[in-house]
Amino acid sequence: MKTRRDFLKALGAGAAALALRRAVPAGAGEQAERHPNIVIINVDDLGYGDVGCYGATKVETPNIDRLAREGCRFVDAHAASAVCTPSRYSLLTGRYAFRANSWGPLNLFAGLIIDPKMLTMPAMLKAHGYATCCIGKWHLGFGRQPTDWNAELTPGPLDVGFDYYYGIPQVNSGPPFVYVENRRVLGLDAKDPFVRGRKPPTTPYPEKNMGPFIGGAKAAHALYKDELIGTTLAEKAVSWLKTHARQKPGDPFFLYLATTNIHHPFTPHPRFKGTSQCGPYGDFIHELDWIVGEVLATLDELKLNDDTLVIFTSDNGGMLNAGGRDAWKAGHRLNGKLLGFKFGAWEGGHRVPFIVRYPGKVKAGSMSDQLIANIDLTATFAAMLGYKLKAGEAPDSFNMLPALTGEAKQPIRDHLIQACYHRRLALRRGKWVYVEGQGSGGFDNGLTGIAFTKQKNSDVTTKGKIRAGAPPNQLYDLEADLTQTTNVHDKHPDVVAEMRALLKGYRGAAGTRPK
Repeated sequence: MKTRRDFLKALGAGAAALALRRAVPAGAGEQAERHPNIVIINVDDLGYGDVGCYGATKVETPNIDRLAREGCRFVDAHAASAVCTPSRYSLLTGRYAFRANSWGPLNLFAGLIIDPKMLTMPAMLKAHGYATCCIGKWHLGFGRQPTDWNAELTPGPLDVGFDYYYGIPQVNSGPPFVYVENRRVLGLDAKDPFVRGRKPPTTPYPEKNMGPFIGGAKAAHALYKDELIGTTLAEKAVSWLKTHARQKPGDPFFLYLATTNIHHPFTPHPRFKGTSQCGPYGDFIHELDWIVGEVLATLDELKLNDDTLVIFTSDNGGMLNAGGRDAWKAGHRLNGKLLGFKFGAWEGGHRVPFIVRYPGKVKAGSMSDQLIANIDLTATFAAMLGYKLKAGEAPDSFNMLPALTGEAKQPIRDHLIQACYHRRLALRRGKWVYVEGQGSGGFDNGLTGIAFTKQKNSDVTTKGKIRAGAPPNQLYDLEADLTQTTNVHDKHPDVVAEMRALLKGYRGAAGTRPK
C-alpha cells in the first residue's frame, strides 16, 4: 500500500501547498510565508440532501450555496464516522476514532478522549503562529473521568491546541445544558453546585429527557436558552473574529465553529420558525444558513475574504428522528437519494456536504468527485504549512491540497474506513464499498428506516426485516448502484476477500496505517 509520502510525491504536493500560500513582506530584502486564515464550520447532523447546492428543494440555503458558487463542492466527501463524537475526534486528530475505542457519543461524565500529548490540528496550527478558537459543540469530554462539573474542566479544548473555547460541552439534546468558557461552566455558583443524579431544569422538548442526569446549578442552567443557542454561537464567533482582527491584524487565525444546528431538538430562534417547507427540521437549517451568512459577512467586512480558507461540512449524515420523519413526509430527503441515516454504515450515514472556498486558489463554481473525508484536514493543513508529519502523527489523514486546488489528476485516497454506532466498519476502495454484517449497523440496524422510507435494498424487506438467505456481509458497486439497492457480495468473492483482508488490518491496528 502506498504511504502518505508516496502520494504527496506523485501529486506534487509542494506545488499545491505553494498555491495555497502567499508571500508577504517581512522586512527589507526579506520575504515570509503568510499562511491563510482557516475557518471550519462543522455542522451537526446535516445530511447530504439538506442544502440547496446538493439538491434540497424544501429549504433555502443562500449563504451555503454562495460558498459552493465561490468555491469547490465535493460530491464524494465523508465523515470518518457516522456518529458525532468519533467523527469530531477524527477531524481534530487525523486518526480513526476506533483506535481510541470511540464508537458513539460520550456521556457527560466521560473525560477528554483526545490525548493532550498527541498532535492535533489546532496544536499544529498554533505552533505555526495561528490564533486558535473553538466555538460551539465540543462533545469530546472534559477533565478526567468521571468529569467533575463543579471543578476546573481540565484537560479540555485549551489542552489540545485551542487558545479560546466557548460553547456547549455535550449535545443540545442532553445535559448538562450549560455554557462553558475555557475551563469553567459559565454562571456556576459555588453555593449552588451541580448535583449528580438530579434531573436538570425541564424544557418543553421531550427529546431532551435523556440521562444520565445532573441537576442543581440553577444560575448556570438559567443562561442556557434553547432557542438562543444558534444566535449566541454566531455572535461569539463574529465577536472573536473582530477582536482578533483588531488586536492582531495580519496574524493568521483558525476558527473551528461547531454548530448545534441541526441536531434535535429543533429549536431555532423565533425569527426562523415557519420559514421552511418541511417543518422545524427545515427551519433549523434556515437558522444554520443564517449563521454561515454571519461568518461570511464578517469576513467581508474585515476584508479577510481573499485571505481565508473556509471549509463547510457535517459530522455525519442526517438523522431519521421525529423531526426528520416529519420533514420526510413533507417531501424533504435528508440524505438525498442515499440509503440510510446517521449512525449507520450505509452511504447516508456518513456521505456529507463538503464545500471549500479560498478565492483565487480554489476554483469558483467547481465540483470534485475525489474521495475525501474530514479526517484528511490535518494532513492537508500540514502540507499547506510545509510541516512534515512524524511517524504516528495523523496516521489516517491524507493530504488533499491537490484536490482543493484542482491539480489532482488521479485519486488521492485509495481507500477510506467508516465506523458506525454498533462497532462495525465499512471499507471504501475505488468503486467498491464493503460493509461488515447485515443491515446498516446503526440504530435498529437501519431496518426501521427502510420500513418508514420504503427505500430499496436487496437484503431487506419493505417491512424492515433481513431477508432469508441474505449474505452475511455486504458489497456494493457505487459506480453502478450509488443508492445501494443491490448487495453483490456473493458475485465477487475475490473483491470481498481483498476488502476483508484490508479491513482486518485496521481491526488490529494500534496507531499506524497497515502495510
